[in-house]
Amino acid sequence: MTQNQGLLSSGWSMVARNKRYIVWFYLLNLALAFFGTAAFSNQAHEILDHSLLSDRLVHGFDMGVFAELLARPEFGSTRALSAPAGDFAFLFFIATALFLPGVLQGYASTYRLPREDFFRACGRNLWRFIRLLVLAGIVMGIVAGALFGIRAPLLKAAGESTNELLPFYLSLATLLVIFLVMSVLRIWFDLAQADVVLSDQRAVRKSIAAAFRHTWRGLGKLLASYVAATIVAAIVLVAGIWVWMKFVPAASVLGAFFVSQLTLLFLPIPRFWQRGVAVSYYLQNMVQPIAVVETFTTVAVVAPVVAEPVVEPVIPNVPPETQAS
Repeated sequence: MTQNQGLLSSGWSMVARNKRYIVWFYLLNLALAFFGTAAFSNQAHEILDHSLLSDRLVHGFDMGVFAELLARPEFGSTRALSAPAGDFAFLFFIATALFLPGVLQGYASTYRLPREDFFRACGRNLWRFIRLLVLAGIVMGIVAGALFGIRAPLLKAAGESTNELLPFYLSLATLLVIFLVMSVLRIWFDLAQADVVLSDQRAVRKSIAAAFRHTWRGLGKLLASYVAATIVAAIVLVAGIWVWMKFVPAASVLGAFFVSQLTLLFLPIPRFWQRGVAVSYYLQNMVQPIAVVETFTTVAVVAPVVAEPVVEPVIPNVPPETQAS
């Protein structure tokens, strides 16, 4: 990945290379939603299957009939019937904490991540991600509570103004500020999650500190990328509702199911795109460069040793006395 590649384009390329993650999360969400609503569905079937009023819920939606259904004694407690939905929603939260590290590892890989490496990353980072998500929930809850606490008296004061449009414009402005602040917090903890997984950081606090510094350092381009992905998500949601209302007949249960599930399949894509943006920013700006140390090897040049010729002594065959005589 090049340094000058845009965050949106590089994040989208990661999503495009790993489309299977979106499909698997959609199927997981669909399965958990089925089990979470099974108790409510079974109880409604026992009553509506023997009532002519069910036609007013099949061919359209009659709020009066629905309220009457919930008020019937044989329907039971709505809190007891809705409790499984909350339990399975929490289970989906745990599943997200379990599988998301593998998704981030797959985004950072330049090849198709093997199944073994995916689940290895999931298992290694499970407890780290749970700690991160708990800390993110605490921080976001405190900040959101403070912002909405400030918003309430502002709207109350604006309501006492003589300008009739002031409460409306102030409400939109405060909601926009809250949205931007919460987006910045999401960027912060998304970068922390990427740092925990990709740098194999066991100390979560170090990843949070590093992500905080880089959030402010690259706030402009990160926030612009996240807002663009959020706008795409809003377009997908509005388009899905418009297609449902415009082209799906009230009596077409299959058509309503198809359009709603297609919308739910496309709706998580912007969120995965934001994860890709966080991983792209991490790879471009947060990876520690590897220092290259040049080593020089001194080669000793050894001159060849030329052996001097050995002069053999000349020994006469005959002793000198014999020659003199």
